[in-house]
Parts: sequence; C-alpha cells; structure tokens
Amino acid sequence: MKQRSRSQKKFFNYKKNSAWTENLTIVMQLGLTMAGCILFCFFVGWYIDKWVGTKGIFVTIFIILGIIGGGNVVYRQIFEIMEDKEEEKRDLGNGGS
Repeated sequence: MKQRSRSQKKFFNYKKNSAWTENLTIVMQLGLTMAGCILFCFFVGWYIDKWVGTKGIFVTIFIILGIIGGGNVVYRQIFEIMEDKEEEKRDLGNGGS
C-alpha cells in the first residue's frame, strides 16, 4: 500500500463530515449576522453621538436597535433554513420528483 506524503494528505475530509460542516457553517452565519448588525449600529450610534455631542445616548439606542434587528434577521434565517430542510425531506419522500 502506498502512503501519501504529508503534503498530499487531506487536512479535513469534507465528504465524511458534511453534516458537521454544514451545521458549523449555519452557526457561524447566524453568529456573524448578529455581530454584524450590532457592530454596524454601534458605529452609527457612535458617529451620531460624536456629531451631536452627546455621551453614549445614541450608542445605547442604536445597540438596542442592532440587537432587535439582528435577532429579527437571525430568526428569519433560521426559519428559511428549516423550510429548505423540510422541502428536501418532501422531495426525497416523493422520489425526487
């Protein structure tokens, strides 16, 4: 049996671990979406605070809006993923047609 050299070995077998990698991708997408919404709103609030001359009022308001908006986006993404999974199950149950 021929052994592969170290450079020829696969770092991670995606076919073997496809369910695991798919779930990891979903979790990362949801987390980054939430963090992105909060950070974007933080910087908008920070800029408005700097422009108006207030000390943290708009940052607080916009962080709360970012949490609410990010939660809404994540909620919709989760339901979209669940609907896609249900469609796949129905298609497999109907013989793919």
